[in-house]
Amino acid sequence: MALCASAAAAQQSLPAAPAANGGAPEIRAQLAPLHYTTLSSEMAGRIDQITTRVGDHFHKGDVLIQFDCAVPRAQVAHVQAVSTQAEKTYEIDRRLVALKSMGQLELEVAAAEVQKDKADLDAAEATASKCTIAAPFSGVTAEQKAREFQYTTPGQALLDVLDDHALEVEFIAPSRWLSWLKPGYTFQVRIDETEKIYPARVTRLGGRVDPVSQSIKVIGEIIGAAPDLMAGMSGRATMTPP
Repeated sequence: MALCASAAAAQQSLPAAPAANGGAPEIRAQLAPLHYTTLSSEMAGRIDQITTRVGDHFHKGDVLIQFDCAVPRAQVAHVQAVSTQAEKTYEIDRRLVALKSMGQLELEVAAAEVQKDKADLDAAEATASKCTIAAPFSGVTAEQKAREFQYTTPGQALLDVLDDHALEVEFIAPSRWLSWLKPGYTFQVRIDETEKIYPARVTRLGGRVDPVSQSIKVIGEIIGAAPDLMAGMSGRATMTPP
């Protein structure tokens, strides 16, 4: 998020400039990931294993962090045993009611106990499920903020991850271009790091115009595969008015 915020702040001070050859105007642009997030701890516990390092790629669903789960698993086993006992008690009471050896009230109390124990089991299993953190999408690890055997607290940031296959081109354009700059409009972007020019298209426009700078945020996408690009690269977008 800081990456995109710094990009937007930098671009606010860089209005469109005419090309050196007097052709189409150029605007500073930056590549940003479409999907990125900070994975945080949902429980207090010790990290047993971190399966990824900075720069490592992973697939959606891969376990990235494993916590010490001995206590939560023991709680699940305990609640499971209690729930099984309640179900057997209810079954016995149901037969006794059928034989008219027990009242209906006692059977309803036993049924309520079964439901309570099932809710406790769901809660225990939900807690145990937080012992692992899986990748929400396929991508790459951008930053590691915790280490193995470290004790963490709920909400503590652990990993920054991003999707390096889905990159967006972000730049700030003059609001007067809104008369012709629409989603689907094609342009070119020259990336400084690769010294290459890539075709791109506008995918969406910002939700409002900045009245001070009379500018609007524009988001685009690279057309075609570009495996040599990375989030954070920057360059110049060349827009040719119709």
